[in-house]
Amino acid sequence: MLGAIVGDIIGSSYEFEGLKSMTFPLFTSASRFTDDTVLTVAVADCILHNRDYAKTFKEYGQRYPDAGYGGMFGSWLRSADSKPYNSYGNGSAMRVSPVGFAFNTIDDVLREAERSASPTHNHPEGIKGAQAIASAIFLARTGNGKKEIRAFIEKRFKYDLSRTLDEIRPNYRFDETCQGSVPEAILAFLESTDYEDAIRKAVSLGGDADTLACMAGGIAEAFYKKMPLNIVRRAKQILGKELLVVIDEFNSRYGKFVIRT
Repeated sequence: MLGAIVGDIIGSSYEFEGLKSMTFPLFTSASRFTDDTVLTVAVADCILHNRDYAKTFKEYGQRYPDAGYGGMFGSWLRSADSKPYNSYGNGSAMRVSPVGFAFNTIDDVLREAERSASPTHNHPEGIKGAQAIASAIFLARTGNGKKEIRAFIEKRFKYDLSRTLDEIRPNYRFDETCQGSVPEAILAFLESTDYEDAIRKAVSLGGDADTLACMAGGIAEAFYKKMPLNIVRRAKQILGKELLVVIDEFNSRYGKFVIRT
């Protein structure tokens, strides 16, 4: 799941910039982890320790109140009521990567992705987006090629993956919905040549950059099974110790990928 978190941190500098280029510094003075990272770690914590998703999301959200949550999620965090609010925002998909790494059958991945989404994003599109990202990660880490991943996502979720990034980029705008960002993140991975290229392609769409890079980064880590050491080191410097403890425990239990120099 580190690939998703690094993507979030890199994309954070460009979230509202509308960047339409692949040439940009990966890290800037504005680079930080956002709600994508906080809630991804919360999902990992739930999987590791069999914790309740809604309670854990609220605990992490209250521990990191300035991480940049969406308006509806922020209201949910502050509310005494923990009922879902029928969201189809991409918050369900940005936090789901640990599910794709931790479970060993596609049925279990789909089931757990829905469980992780449902406390807040119980709209069919919110569940679908989480399941699509988790499925892509599972298929990538279990040896499927890009052709197979594309075919599964198109058949199961009816996302249009026939477009190219060059076709999408000129008119693409900030879109926080699952249906308007999950397919684009998957396409950024499908067109990539390595982990860094996937992140650059996701950010270059000029949309919800941190979340697009987070979603694409999780799949890219699973597929390429390696990430540049300098990128990992820089991202870890930005993460707090409490988050790193959970990340390290998750990686220890569910397997580490090769990190290259």
